[in-house]
Amino acid sequence: MKKLIKIATIIGARPQFVKAAVVSKALKHTDKFNEIILHTGQHYDENLSNVFFEQLEIPAAQYHLGVGSGSHAVQTARMLEGIESVLLQERPQLVLVYGDTNSTLAGALVASKLKLPVAHVEAGLRSRNRDMPEEINRIVADHLSTLLFAPTKGAVAQLHSEGIAPNSIHLSGDVMYDAALQFAEKSESKSQILTELQLKDSTYALCTVHRAENTDNELRLRAIFEVLSEVSKTMPVVLPLHPRTRNSLQHIDNGRFLADGIRILPPAGYLDMIALQKNAAVIVTDSGGVQKEAFFYRIPCVTLRNETEWPELVELGWNKLIDPTDVSIAAQSILGSIGRLGIRDAQPYGGGNAANRIADVLAECL
Repeated sequence: MKKLIKIATIIGARPQFVKAAVVSKALKHTDKFNEIILHTGQHYDENLSNVFFEQLEIPAAQYHLGVGSGSHAVQTARMLEGIESVLLQERPQLVLVYGDTNSTLAGALVASKLKLPVAHVEAGLRSRNRDMPEEINRIVADHLSTLLFAPTKGAVAQLHSEGIAPNSIHLSGDVMYDAALQFAEKSESKSQILTELQLKDSTYALCTVHRAENTDNELRLRAIFEVLSEVSKTMPVVLPLHPRTRNSLQHIDNGRFLADGIRILPPAGYLDMIALQKNAAVIVTDSGGVQKEAFFYRIPCVTLRNETEWPELVELGWNKLIDPTDVSIAAQSILGSIGRLGIRDAQPYGGGNAANRIADVLAECL
């Protein structure tokens, strides 16, 4: 019987579930890997976790740490302890991490301490803002990794500039583009959310807010909702509400300042989110993943941040960065972005075969 290469995949947040879905599928198709999935439980809301596993057909996690919420130190410490226990028990030949969350940081750190090779999918991204916890997580994970899968040529250049060994860096393309291609048709046949919400194509703004820089700053969060209130005077604003944002809003006048035109939804499953994105007039977000998904479906995007880890989207004209604290200008920017088209034929994220590329490199290197 052929001996399979054991890989431990560490995930814990919505974007990682999406990325792991396509990579796990590619690993399985090679018939060379035995993948162990460890879910840290960083996203503990069912619509941010279980429903993604079901809709994306991700194999059930063999281990679930259930770390839940907490400060960065508390959450990461729980992950470090739990991940170490699993890796000592399983002794994989490689640990696979994704993106820029605390789960990414903890997985890379534990594996490196145990002298296990680390592969980082979505390596080389930089926002240039070290006040963002995600930026620290990216940098540390990259410099601990043995194999770095960069989604863009710019990410490759960044890794070279930081002195990372060239033979460790692989231009893979973006696995989220793989997912967008694979699940768009399924969303059309399975999602009923537009009918349920009585929404018509291109008649609403879709918004997501979850970054700590926005949710943990009361002045900034209040300003964002004042901006959305202004936008809602022109068209409905649909807002699937992240648990962190919900908790923060409860501490600001119990959320009484929310405008009637802002339609608050529970966190959306992946297929519903695709449907909401593809049919929006404009997308307003602070999420790195949603910025890209807006581009995949060629919907204009406005990002509620002063910088982005995906600068090519701004350069291509599909994304615009705004400071939400200037409420009037921010609202005008969002409404003015409706109908804005960037360069349509650009393909900065590859051709939709990033997962297969990653699986091939892993098979070759291991």
